[in-house]
Amino acid sequence: MYVAPSLLSANFLKLEEEIKAVSEAGADLLHIDVMDGHFVPNLTFGPCVIEKISAITQVPLDVHLMANDVIKFIDLFIPLKPKFISFHIEAENHPIRLCEYLKNHGIHPAIVLNPHTPIDSIKHMIEFVDMVLLMSVNPGFGGQKFLPLIYDKIKELRSLIDKKNAKVFIEVDGGINGLNASDLEAAGADILVAGSYIFSSNDYKTSISSLKLKF
Repeated sequence: MYVAPSLLSANFLKLEEEIKAVSEAGADLLHIDVMDGHFVPNLTFGPCVIEKISAITQVPLDVHLMANDVIKFIDLFIPLKPKFISFHIEAENHPIRLCEYLKNHGIHPAIVLNPHTPIDSIKHMIEFVDMVLLMSVNPGFGGQKFLPLIYDKIKELRSLIDKKNAKVFIEVDGGINGLNASDLEAAGADILVAGSYIFSSNDYKTSISSLKLKF
């Protein structure tokens, strides 16, 4: 199990310290939510901030675009060379073309599904992505309550990936903690995004380790 601390829950006044702390505590990825104020009502990180983040850590960046004008944002972040750039299937009319565009620039493409969006919406393009991010809360704000409906979606997605013999990570984001991590792993998740659970704790290493344990 891989863990991606979500910087949305970090203390922005001490962002450099927070990034270094979770990096040293065993983070596998740093999850960065980019919100445009339209696809979701909130506004967050821009390219100038992410450029500074990439300069202070060796942990790969996992950029999650919550934006309508997807290609504009992708072009802003490609020069920063994150490991993953994910975009919402609900926001893009030509997702396969965008996935190929990202791969041509050496970045792993990922598709995001909101809680209400069915797995069937990506069944014809699973071979074109390297990761699928399943939202276990409604996107836009941190600290929300986990939606149990995600378990069935993970199982359905895992079945689709196995059927297609594809090499695709399943990432889950929203309301994740030490209590539901084992069930998420059992359902088939590969990467857990956790914000409040990690950054509100007194020991980042222990919190991250509790999500990584094999159950």
